[in-house]
Amino acid sequence: MNEKDFAELAAGAALHSLDAEDERRYRAALTEHPEWEDTVDADTATAASLADPVEPVTPPSHIRTALLARIADMPQDDGSRTDPDPSSANAESTADSYGAGAGAEPAISPKPKQRRWTRSVFALAACLAVLVGVGIGAVALNQQLNPPASVVALQEIEAAGDAQQATVELDDGGSATAHWSASAGKAVLVADGLPSPGDGQTYELWFVRGDGPVAAGVFDVDGGEATALLTGDMQAGDAIAVTVEQSGGSPSGQPTTDPVIVIPTA
Repeated sequence: MNEKDFAELAAGAALHSLDAEDERRYRAALTEHPEWEDTVDADTATAASLADPVEPVTPPSHIRTALLARIADMPQDDGSRTDPDPSSANAESTADSYGAGAGAEPAISPKPKQRRWTRSVFALAACLAVLVGVGIGAVALNQQLNPPASVVALQEIEAAGDAQQATVELDDGGSATAHWSASAGKAVLVADGLPSPGDGQTYELWFVRGDGPVAAGVFDVDGGEATALLTGDMQAGDAIAVTVEQSGGSPSGQPTTDPVIVIPTA
């Protein structure tokens, strides 16, 4: 047995999925090659990490799709495997050495395919666990520890005793809600169902008052959703408006298009 074949068995052993014959071959190979113990240790540790409890997260859909696609493309054991007849072992060995006779079906054992499938899925599962448990978990943890300023401001407004809000429906079926608090000195716009402004463009916020609109920052949309903190001081009676402007905001400091959102606050 070579080291590659042993690695296939080691993966199966770590997952406790070897049958009696493969378990015997695995133990015999390990006794004969103690230097392969590192492979066993690595696979055992990986299998243990797959069982470690992690905070439930939903992985991106493309990861699940890619994983299922890889598994679908792998050779599968169709369950028709039969144990070889010991009495024919010598004859099969001779046929392997000189090639099968004309018109004869080559003898193909599904067992190596089964081990390759085990090893590949073992590796894919380990990668997925690392990605979900470490990568996505780290992102989620970072978002919890370092939330965006707009989210922090919204929490402060909602906790304030004088918190107020107003909602308008959008033409595309979405909605936009302005949240503000005089004591917190902040205002936040929360939009849902807001379409992308288009390439090279952005949404810009405005406080609209008697002496004209005052620029209050730009924001991006992610999947139709946005939570944006307005910059500057909101005054009593201000309306909150949103226009579509060139990337970076209106260069003149004044709106260049008609507002797509207007929320009265008085």
